[in-house]
Amino acid sequence: MPFRRPWLLIGVSARIYYPEGPVLDLGGVWTRTLHYLEQSVAHWVMRGGALPVMVPAVDADSVVQRSEIELAHYAEALDGLVLQGGNDLAPESYGETPLHPDWAGDRVRDRYEMELVEAFIHAGKPVFGICRGFQLLNVMHGGTLYQDIATQRPDSLAHRDTPRFERHFHEIELVGGTRLAELYPQVRRARVNSIHHQGIKDLAPVFDIEARSPDDGLIEAIRRRGPGYVAAVQWHPEFHDTEHGSFDDSAMLNDFLSAARATREA
Repeated sequence: MPFRRPWLLIGVSARIYYPEGPVLDLGGVWTRTLHYLEQSVAHWVMRGGALPVMVPAVDADSVVQRSEIELAHYAEALDGLVLQGGNDLAPESYGETPLHPDWAGDRVRDRYEMELVEAFIHAGKPVFGICRGFQLLNVMHGGTLYQDIATQRPDSLAHRDTPRFERHFHEIELVGGTRLAELYPQVRRARVNSIHHQGIKDLAPVFDIEARSPDDGLIEAIRRRGPGYVAAVQWHPEFHDTEHGSFDDSAMLNDFLSAARATREA
């Protein structure tokens, strides 16, 4: 889709990098973390003819504070929100404790993204979640997660193969009568990349399932019922790889951006 004025400005939640050791003090700018936007996500948004804008995780607990700027200001200024993938959610965010130290997750990012989503929903702007974003939307609406699919669902498919990363695929089955199925009327099954070890255990009651993994039943796409646009997928549409037979996410992206443009024009 070509760029056209007025340009859509799509907010993207920040990924957060925490240094493992002490940060060298060079006598100038000092920070403990990095907030960043993955190039692949930026180009996925741009491929739809929109401009991505990373929203920094600035709040009362941040090292660098900007008390005059709130996340609600970003929701007012931007046309939609994409939640990037990244670190696990903290089990405490859905009422559990980590079953393994490696699954402790990122509670700071959980709080930041939940507040960010609330701001965009309150402003009537569409929200689309990718991988971690899919899981976060479920949790913030009352759902839970498998902390590790292989441990808690040993009968499941391998949903992550670290050496192959985005070249690891499995099938999904679209649920008839949903918006996702409507966008792909000729598609019942498709192949998607799979780069996650956590997944939805209990679905939040406000969501409908739009796709599942047919081999183990795990949920792969959801959409919130009622007014507004809140949807998410477990796979990574930014790793666009139709050459290897994976799902063409273009219609899904264009649907999200059309909702953003409709909201702006309204």
